[in-house]
Amino acid sequence: MKVSFPYMGTTIVYKKLLELLGHEVIMPPKPSQRTINLGVKYSPEFACFPLKVIMGSYIEALEAGAEVLVTSGGHGPCRAGFYEQVHRRILEEKGHTVDFIVFNSMFRDFKQFYSNIKKLKDKNSWLKVIKSLWLVYLMINKLDILEKEVQRIRAYEVKRGETTKVWESIQKDFDTVRNKVQVMAAYDKGRKRLADIKTYEVKEDRKLRIGIVGEIYVVMEASINMKMEELLGNMGAEVERSQYLSQWVAYNALPSFINKTHEVDIIKAGEPFIPINIGGHAKQTVGHIADYGERGFDGVIHLMPFGCLPELVSQSIIPKISQQYDIPVLTLSIDEQTGTANNLTRVEAFIDLIRGKRMKKIS
Repeated sequence: MKVSFPYMGTTIVYKKLLELLGHEVIMPPKPSQRTINLGVKYSPEFACFPLKVIMGSYIEALEAGAEVLVTSGGHGPCRAGFYEQVHRRILEEKGHTVDFIVFNSMFRDFKQFYSNIKKLKDKNSWLKVIKSLWLVYLMINKLDILEKEVQRIRAYEVKRGETTKVWESIQKDFDTVRNKVQVMAAYDKGRKRLADIKTYEVKEDRKLRIGIVGEIYVVMEASINMKMEELLGNMGAEVERSQYLSQWVAYNALPSFINKTHEVDIIKAGEPFIPINIGGHAKQTVGHIADYGERGFDGVIHLMPFGCLPELVSQSIIPKISQQYDIPVLTLSIDEQTGTANNLTRVEAFIDLIRGKRMKKIS
């Protein structure tokens, strides 16, 4: 069957899994202004920005011939759990008949999770499904390791833009792998290419480290967050995101009694500030800010979709955390009306203030 999915982060891993299971993958285009315009046109005005962008991605995927849309669900107060129902109704009103396969955590509804796996399994053996899942998880882990290195060395590259080009090339290499040996070969090649990038030597006490926190979609999808990681790297700052795909998969795939992932520690760090579940990634947002503060980061960029209720709650608590951990935090609200120049100016001023704070400490 012709399958597509929302565009978010390193989409090659979603594509790879579906290809390994024998499906014809319709790659959704990288979100563009047309994607946003389509999503805004057909989505409710009050809906959060990720819902609108994903809506636009679905329309473009269906125009390219997709018949089935595979996505993740959600639970709790966040409206992400209703995305599929909203998107389905909008697409039906537009005359599109499409099947949705929505994955939630297997521990919430194993019967539904198993049913979804069977749909994607098709005529493949269970052994092949398990091998495919393991191979893709290995890809995710290796890509995340390389991406973290990209975000570190981009700040010190001699030739501006070289690290980004190498990262794009690395992803293309991973897109061609078919087995574990090829994954490890692509990983080793990627590490070598990153190590060969010429960088400036910067003293440890003069390095800037910035964390990026917020709702998972706007944090991970560079095309709708002004390429924030690349922007900060070009300003000379090392970057670390709060959300990486390997961490998300590990946290949602492991049962609670053996789940010792970093995400568990982060949620515990957020408990004193948000003791109840308010949905989305609000608790992780405040937990990561506290974690960055304890680890000596110089500042945090908080990305939140306009109208995202969990992140609005986080925003109201952030000043207390910022003061407690002595770490500056800049909140940027992301939506279709956001002017790039306005946010760019705010980010530049934020980095200048952090540099001044750091230089004062050094002097």
